Amino acid sequence: MSDPRTHREGALRLGTRRSKLAMAQSGQVADAVSRVTGRPVELVEITTYGDTSREHLAQIGGTGVFVTALREALVRGDVDFAVHSLKDLPTTQPDDLALAAVPLREDPRDVLVARDGLTFTELPEGARIGTGSPRRMAQLNSYARNHGMTIETVAIRGNVDTRIGYVRSGELDAVVLAAAGLNRLGRIDEVTDFLSVDTVLPAPGQGALAIECAADNADLVAALGELDDPFTRAAVTAERSLLAALEAGCSAPVGALADLLADGQIVKEMRLRGVVGTTDGSTLVQLSTTGPVPETHDQAIALGRELAAEMLAKGAAGLMGERAL
Repeated sequence: MSDPRTHREGALRLGTRRSKLAMAQSGQVADAVSRVTGRPVELVEITTYGDTSREHLAQIGGTGVFVTALREALVRGDVDFAVHSLKDLPTTQPDDLALAAVPLREDPRDVLVARDGLTFTELPEGARIGTGSPRRMAQLNSYARNHGMTIETVAIRGNVDTRIGYVRSGELDAVVLAAAGLNRLGRIDEVTDFLSVDTVLPAPGQGALAIECAADNADLVAALGELDDPFTRAAVTAERSLLAALEAGCSAPVGALADLLADGQIVKEMRLRGVVGTTDGSTLVQLSTTGPVPETHDQAIALGRELAAEMLAKGAAGLMGERAL
């Protein structure tokens, strides 16, 4: 890929992680930015600490491990803008960087890739299910407990190929991944079950992308803003506000999803659901709240804080200390 010191005149430099998924989603954003700006976009590959460390995310801090190197490249001027998976972003936005756009969200659900085409409820007794997420572990184990299933959740890391490889080799019966990633990689046909959000709430911001640039580059902020989807931004702002108010990082067992409730073709309300639990599934705090569709950033934040306060009152704080994967 391009060297930031030798980029073409007039080309915009997009900082991206090197993984197949990051490159795929950054490539899609690059095409969209080229359309709205009329300028070519070059991908600049950047290795983050989260890409090179083999430790589990909770052990290396979780929050920001896939983001810091990209942000540093932005601040240095090595790249003009960067694309992140929104769920990886810390909830506090740096003053010198602008979250210029949150494009239309992909499918936020989690999915199962299992042997023999099995769905979650068809898995055999004692099925071994791989995931690197304590959030998924908590909800899968809770569902199994409540429905008479016996499963074992197994901590794994790695890219999509590595994770699905555990199933193909017979080491695991299934793995849980994000639908959005498989869609962006063109591999959604490998899914054997789409997990309802009533069973597993996704990570705050899951399925959404964040496009970030220097806050003082007003022209670029405005140009990138053409890709912003206001409903997606309102939803993920509420979800991330919940996460922040719970004082939890992206490695904590917190799930959240804001969705729009419509009467016919008219969108009238936004529902925010949140969950936090112990990874063994023995205890979950799961609540929801509904309010008018936020028209401002502050209203979206207020929706998240309101639900977080209710969850904390129900004992959520005591469950978030369990970060072990």
